[in-house]
Amino acid sequence: MTPFNNVYITQTASFLPGDAVDNEEMDSYIGPINKTSGRMKTLILAENGIQKRHYAIDKNGKSLHSVTSMGAKVVEQLLDNDTRVEFLSAATTGADSAAPGLANLIQGEMHLPPLETLSVSGICAASIGALNAAALAVESSAKNKAIALASEFPSRLFKASRFQNRTADIDFDAHFLRWMLSDGAGGAFLANHPSSDGVSLKIKWIHQKSFSGDMPTCMQVGMSVGNQLPGYLDYPTLAEAEKAGAFDLRQNIRILPNLFDLGLHEYAQLVKEGHVDPKKISHFLCHYSSERFKPMIAKLMEEAGIAIAPEKWFSNLTSKGNTGSASIYIMLDEFFKTNSASLNAGDQIFGFVPESGRFSVAYFLLEVVNTSYQPAVAKVASPVIQQVDLPPAPISAEGETGDVAYMLQSLMGVWHDYRSEVFRTEIAQAVMQGKLSVADYLTWMECWIPQVREGSLWMRRAVSSMNAEYKDLAKLVQLHAGEEQLDWQVLYQDYQNAGGILNADHLKRNPGGEALNAYMHAYAARPNPVGLLGGIYIIEGTGHRIIPTLLPRIKESLKVNSSILKFIEYHGENDQAHMARWLNAVKMVALIEPKAMHEIVRVAETVAALYLQQWKYIR
Repeated sequence: MTPFNNVYITQTASFLPGDAVDNEEMDSYIGPINKTSGRMKTLILAENGIQKRHYAIDKNGKSLHSVTSMGAKVVEQLLDNDTRVEFLSAATTGADSAAPGLANLIQGEMHLPPLETLSVSGICAASIGALNAAALAVESSAKNKAIALASEFPSRLFKASRFQNRTADIDFDAHFLRWMLSDGAGGAFLANHPSSDGVSLKIKWIHQKSFSGDMPTCMQVGMSVGNQLPGYLDYPTLAEAEKAGAFDLRQNIRILPNLFDLGLHEYAQLVKEGHVDPKKISHFLCHYSSERFKPMIAKLMEEAGIAIAPEKWFSNLTSKGNTGSASIYIMLDEFFKTNSASLNAGDQIFGFVPESGRFSVAYFLLEVVNTSYQPAVAKVASPVIQQVDLPPAPISAEGETGDVAYMLQSLMGVWHDYRSEVFRTEIAQAVMQGKLSVADYLTWMECWIPQVREGSLWMRRAVSSMNAEYKDLAKLVQLHAGEEQLDWQVLYQDYQNAGGILNADHLKRNPGGEALNAYMHAYAARPNPVGLLGGIYIIEGTGHRIIPTLLPRIKESLKVNSSILKFIEYHGENDQAHMARWLNAVKMVALIEPKAMHEIVRVAETVAALYLQQWKYIR
């Protein structure tokens, strides 16, 4: 989290090349590449909802602009005949050349006088990296004026001519982004004071976080297909790299849903820590492609009191397309120029930019300033970045107390850390890197089966420990215990089908599983052990959010059919319904004993720590 006190966006700009291209005309620019292109195009466009976009190539595939020239056109608008800018940061996924950096290329093309530059390479969130760097330069008083921009030209990679004479299959991952991305550039002018003749946007804070250590690459260009070589330069020639598909802009859509899970939980942390209050947000600028929140996650966000009203959302995806890192600037420019007359001083504008490259998220909070600027007399800006006095974390009303909302916000923080740790364990990394062996899978099952076997037992013990006041909750837990009773047998059958030979009674939990099992049984024996709902949140969440991510990679690694994965497939499909039941159980407890919400969080923290040890001891 980087707080700011003296940085203002005084102007925005964007450049979209050529006329808007509708869905029917797309083929004239990027063209079908095989017999399945038409079907994939229809499917993908139906999901992303994009109706128009812009291309910087003509119908013959000739480049009419460059990443540099589009960025320069943005700078021209922002400077407005004023060349006194002192800092230029420029972001892109693919510049016109490998070196020098984009910011230097733009400065050179425009013959700008000497200034400090920074070129940011990345995908969507690179735009916020450029914004943060420019804002820091102004906040520190090192610079008075700065420009941050992003420019993208992906259509050069989508021309049908690039897919001829291929030695590698042109799969869905290579098809996907051809119908998603388009060209454009956008940027913002930053100053250490607001505009004297109009609306400005004060930057309150910028927050960026990468989860690249947790997950494998999701979106990339320049790597060999299947990562058999480090990158395109490792091929004997660039021509061979292109034939092998190394220059395809690819998206692994099987792990893409994890991006929004990460983004939502990181956002929940920002709310809980008091950095943002959803009720005070006037406008929400969200960069998304075609993803939609899962119904259960959306419901959970509403229950947690951190949902932002739909009417406050702003996006121009359908009319301007998805321009990668440039999207948030193009969106901000349209929003600012369309709404500047109706913006009120003090309005808060919240922005969210997820990046699927190797999973990063970025957020920013702006505040509308609409007063004339009068230079302060003899005031010297502090060179030290001061901390912002943040408001207390909002607790939204759930009934009269807000305890359920607070509890859910806290649980999201526990889950966020647990999920990240799980994906960095040795067994999860083996799965995600395609290195899981059948022997690894059997080892996993051998310590997991006896853990699952105990699940219904500690649930029933918990039921027997509840008094009459919790009879409705007891019925729900009893129902769930009945469903879980035979789960271990399905898992054991998977184990046998995979070649496992040990008798079920001889399978032993690993140290982490043993500690988790002992804790659950001991806690279930307490009077009215409602805190176990926190443990169930972690356990069921593992099946609902982590297992579906691992499942396709397990299939790829083991090269097997579903006969040895029935248990995992079942939980990936059905744990969402289990989570809905869990939420009902929480509400029952809140009505009886609101203070129990804190105990649920405490138990979740303990179970997350113990379950993580089970993962760590697998290999």
